[in-house]
Amino acid sequence: MMTEAPQRPASRPTAHRISRRRALVASSVGLAAAGAGPLLPRTDAAMARQATPVPETAPGTVTTARVAQAVEQIPTLVAEILNRTGVPGMAVAVVYDDTIQYLGGFGVRELGKDAPIDAETVFQLASVSKSLSATVVASVVGTGEATWTSRLSDINPGFALFDAWPTHAVSLADLFAHRSGLRDHGGDLLEDLGFDRDTILERLRFLEPQYSFREGYAYTNFGLTAAAVAAAHAAGATWEDLSEERLYRPLAMTSTSSRFSDYMARENRAIPHVKRDGRWQVTPQQRDPDAQAPAGGASSNVTDLAAWVRLELGQGTFDGQELIPAAALAPVHTPQSVSRVPPNPATDQAWFYGLGTDINYTKFGTPQWGHSGAFNLGAATAYYLLPAAGFGIVALTNGEPVGAPEAVTLTVLDIVQGVATIPDWLAILTPVFTQIDAASYTLGRDWTTAPASVTRALANETYTGMYQNAFYGDVEIAASGESLVLRIGPEPREFPLTHFDRDTFTWQPTGENAYGLSGLTFALGDDGTASSFFDQYLASDGPGQLQRKAPA
Repeated sequence: MMTEAPQRPASRPTAHRISRRRALVASSVGLAAAGAGPLLPRTDAAMARQATPVPETAPGTVTTARVAQAVEQIPTLVAEILNRTGVPGMAVAVVYDDTIQYLGGFGVRELGKDAPIDAETVFQLASVSKSLSATVVASVVGTGEATWTSRLSDINPGFALFDAWPTHAVSLADLFAHRSGLRDHGGDLLEDLGFDRDTILERLRFLEPQYSFREGYAYTNFGLTAAAVAAAHAAGATWEDLSEERLYRPLAMTSTSSRFSDYMARENRAIPHVKRDGRWQVTPQQRDPDAQAPAGGASSNVTDLAAWVRLELGQGTFDGQELIPAAALAPVHTPQSVSRVPPNPATDQAWFYGLGTDINYTKFGTPQWGHSGAFNLGAATAYYLLPAAGFGIVALTNGEPVGAPEAVTLTVLDIVQGVATIPDWLAILTPVFTQIDAASYTLGRDWTTAPASVTRALANETYTGMYQNAFYGDVEIAASGESLVLRIGPEPREFPLTHFDRDTFTWQPTGENAYGLSGLTFALGDDGTASSFFDQYLASDGPGQLQRKAPA
């Protein structure tokens, strides 16, 4: 049932402040990405000036007063962003000076119901999971059970990439830094089609590289998953148990898990929502990310994540106790890959990726760590840390990505750094997320409009049969009444085919990576029957050409 998002009052937080005691770009969209200004040149003179005491009120300096100002504005800011986007709910945490400054919830867990979001509400974290996973693997490195340079060929010999040399040499760090050569989001469609983790990781070897090993960057969930699983193997545990043992339990993150079943069992759980035809509704298909748990399968609340932020800002130390050696955690926060090569190196800023973490620099030249998470099926998250200042902010939402958590967190970053004129971050980010949400596999083709002159399809038996390739396995084209259907996946999912023109049909994929219609075109063999087909959606993640399978 489709329900329109209600208007929200100017401020309806369920928030509380925690008394201070003296004793982590961002995301897939960074400050520089959205036009926040170039990185200041780091000349010797500039470094000398930095050595001079700076007035507390200087722009770029995070102060107690500025943090207090930001905290005071959070309820109004979040209410505005929720009203402008229609996202049902959001939770926020702020940490400064190793102290939780703010925990609060806004809006509702589910449209049409009254249960409010609060600081204990559990959300799916999506790709923010990568940063937590990097912390877990750092603990394995810290105990000496593995190193960031450990090769998967040594600790998980069954793993393979397309070519022999990368298979032999690829390390935990290579995969956590997205520099293995794997194509962008390689393996994600297999997950959407219902394949399990082991099968997906095994089939990564059939993906031709997008770039030369260690010579580029392409974001991949299952490459990182392969590394995390290998690290867990080195530690003698499953990934889910290792995360609990090394991170969640030591920090008393009692509402955090890397198991989808735990998230679904939480009574205080944020329900995912999507926007369809201009209206928000509960997602019609719940996102189960267990196959890529290290890359996108964690769930948590802002209370727990505030503890993790303190650990990150403390470089492995929490409440005075070293939980992870700083040397093991440091590579996580050190640039490992160039995630965006500047169009003009003289004026534009490069973006970097550490290990499961975006590493960038503010307009004031100080380090900034963070990550965004996004499920098209109903979750968007973001965190940003300013490690030099001991400041961090986390925002979690239960709506598909439209820029809401980034708009809140980026605005707060500007406030605490004393930026004089704060831009409208939501207005800046909206077209960015609109572009991200556009279908890539249609290649600009409008499959909803038939050609002016349509050639009829041949008889169904021309096309029916089993097809296969190594990546997608067996795929069946079958007759269903007078029409054709596509059956694909380990427990075959059935999709109706609609005739478009002669040997081309269209179908509508489902799942996290489904956008518009896909075009599927058959090639005929010498005997007049289809010998293969090519599908655009399947080609967006792997080999889209499937050959007719010879009868057994």
